[in-house]
Amino acid sequence: MNGARAMLETLLANDVTVCFANPGTSEMHFVAGLDQVPTMRGVLCLFEGVATGAADGYARVARRPAATLLHLGPGLGNGWANLHNARRARVPVLNVVGDHATYHGIFDAPLQSDIAALASALEGWYRRSTSSDDLARDVADALSAAYGPPSRVATLVLPADVSWSDVNHAPASWPLARRSASQPFDDQIFDHATRALRAGGSALFVGGQLDRDQLALARRIADATSSRLIVETFPTSLTRGAGVANAERLIYLSEFAQAQLRDLASLVVLGTTRPVGFFAYPNVASELVPSDCDVIDLAPPGVDLNATLEALVAVTHAGAVHLDEGVPPKAPSGALTPESFAAAVAATMPDDLIIADESNTSGLHLYGATRHCPPHELLTLTGGAIGFGLPVAVGAAIAGERRVLALESDGSLLYTAQALWTMAREQLDVTVVALANRGYAILNLERRRVGATADGSASQRLLDLDDPTLDLAGLARSLGVTAYTVSTADELVTALQRSYATPGPTLIEAVLPTSQF
Repeated sequence: MNGARAMLETLLANDVTVCFANPGTSEMHFVAGLDQVPTMRGVLCLFEGVATGAADGYARVARRPAATLLHLGPGLGNGWANLHNARRARVPVLNVVGDHATYHGIFDAPLQSDIAALASALEGWYRRSTSSDDLARDVADALSAAYGPPSRVATLVLPADVSWSDVNHAPASWPLARRSASQPFDDQIFDHATRALRAGGSALFVGGQLDRDQLALARRIADATSSRLIVETFPTSLTRGAGVANAERLIYLSEFAQAQLRDLASLVVLGTTRPVGFFAYPNVASELVPSDCDVIDLAPPGVDLNATLEALVAVTHAGAVHLDEGVPPKAPSGALTPESFAAAVAATMPDDLIIADESNTSGLHLYGATRHCPPHELLTLTGGAIGFGLPVAVGAAIAGERRVLALESDGSLLYTAQALWTMAREQLDVTVVALANRGYAILNLERRRVGATADGSASQRLLDLDDPTLDLAGLARSLGVTAYTVSTADELVTALQRSYATPGPTLIEAVLPTSQF
């Protein structure tokens, strides 16, 4: 048995059964090991950013890590942006980064690079394995670190000779990762938070991975204390829909978020960090809460959110949760606009859907429109690095084994369009709505917000995607995905219904007006 086989066996012993891979020469013994360990599912991705984004999506839905297999430092670099999103999502991911043989590095071969520096920027866990005999323990340690709490990205470097060399002392059983308990909340901070909630003018600010039960607990506390319940703009995952307690969502635009929070006397933060502006703007404060607002970090990431919420329920004598009733919007007709797009998504939504949302400006109305839809799980762009939606949809579809709806703007789709090929190859049940407004609409908005005026066409040329015009449906077909183009709300409704009834992936190119902002 060689090191690669020992690694695969240890992964399986720890319930890591999927590897999103873009391998090279240094990883060939790992690849060959898949023939001996058929229960490990190897998923080929044509770009490392797809592999890392898929691992993120898998972890958000499965609540356990998948592995990535990347080729040396450049492979890790190519996958880094979506690892940044995973880092911000605080989900467990294990990167296996193949490297030159231990004795080869001194020759400074063309692909030699500082892998440790790339990995350290992810603020996770890093180790370079040096012995085939130690590799199983290295894998278990990496998974222990990935689980946290809080969960994080772990990177294990696998030199080629460690992979191909024989294991001299195989363990009687493969080592298992430690799954440490979440930390308890601080009693003094808890007392401070309960006093603030009872004093009035407060809000619970929740984030991270939020399921139905946690939202119900938070709603009960908010109702018992006459507080508001606000969810962060980009939670890792959020259960939504009929029968699920609702929370208002923090507005993305700093000026509007500041207005949303301006009357708060205190903000109790649970499962996330205090809200700040996504970017800096001239004459706009970076802090979103008022300067005199008491921000109480009661349950930062790594602290037991369930136990904290249950303790707050007990101390506030919170009653049963009260849910508002309503119905989804009716199927829209006529022009295709951001409003009718949101209504079409809501009107056609099947039960138990997973939504990977990178709709950006075109999706501003989605959160309100889907309030009373069938229960579903929303995955959002936690780290702001675009090219997130399609890879996350790949991982979510494999983990959840149910329909995924990827809402994707045209500009960000092109960062990781290779994910469409993986969807086709794996026959994943993914519906992609590619929102084609022929430009970077968010940048047209942001240019005005930062006060960057433009007098000519040179600057606008960097923000438009209409010369030449993109054929997103044609691109999808070339990658093996059935695709349609729609330009009205009626056509979008029909295309969504058809996609949900058809196994495998479908892309719907939805052509929107170019002058949204």
